[in-house]
Amino acid sequence: MALMEVNFFSKALMRPVTMNVILPADKVFFGEETEEENKPFKTLYLLHGVMGNYTDWVTGTCIKRWAEEKNLAVVMPSGANMFYMDHPNANENYSEFIGKELVKITRRMFPLSHKKEDTFIAGLSMGGYGAIRNGLKYHDTFGYIAGLSSAMILEKMGTADDSSPMFFEKKSFLESVFGDLSRIKDCEINPEWIAENMKKDGIPFPHMYLACGLDDPLLPPNRKFRDTMQKLGVDVTYEEGPGAHEWDFWNRYIKKVLDWLPLDKDSKEGMNSGNVGL
Repeated sequence: MALMEVNFFSKALMRPVTMNVILPADKVFFGEETEEENKPFKTLYLLHGVMGNYTDWVTGTCIKRWAEEKNLAVVMPSGANMFYMDHPNANENYSEFIGKELVKITRRMFPLSHKKEDTFIAGLSMGGYGAIRNGLKYHDTFGYIAGLSSAMILEKMGTADDSSPMFFEKKSFLESVFGDLSRIKDCEINPEWIAENMKKDGIPFPHMYLACGLDDPLLPPNRKFRDTMQKLGVDVTYEEGPGAHEWDFWNRYIKKVLDWLPLDKDSKEGMNSGNVGL
């Protein structure tokens, strides 16, 4: 299993960026390699939350070990605090970066599958919103979407002001990210709007997994979003469990996401420093 920190210049963001990549490519096998071992990797693009960066998932969860077990490549970029939205006037086009550029560049760099059914996107909190919205927006690229404790906060934005001690709840911050808050429900900022238009156009939905902790303040909007997706005919797997808006919950449920994805446990466990018995 290789864990790489990769730096490259992003045209969507017009600056150098850094990502972590987990690649199950360095196992040592005895005997001849099989066709199965040489297949391109299925890939999960995994997004962090507010105040996070590309290191969060590796430091906060066991994603590295589980990706190795599943023979899965995982790409973890940084999204700043911009909710993975495009801001053309500032050259901060995070939606284009996640949905197009990052996929294109990583497929050039690494032996990743180009198939939609092998390409997944997931995230937590802000990253859950980003995964859902961009997974639907770029439905030709992503076959599976997963959101953990997703920040489905568009309705709440209508009552936002600047009295909150948390910067990401202030109206001024939300307006800087989403623009005119009175118009966000009826445009592509809203994942429900995207899904409704996909249904009107007869476009098949990606498969979707949603989960939220029972003590998480984002539980009500996640339940509402689940209901809306189910009414539209989206194939939604939904789970709730003990926990709040915290890494203990996300660590447990990212494992459930990997179990839900169309992945097979590696039938041949290669040698590595953790299992050679010395």
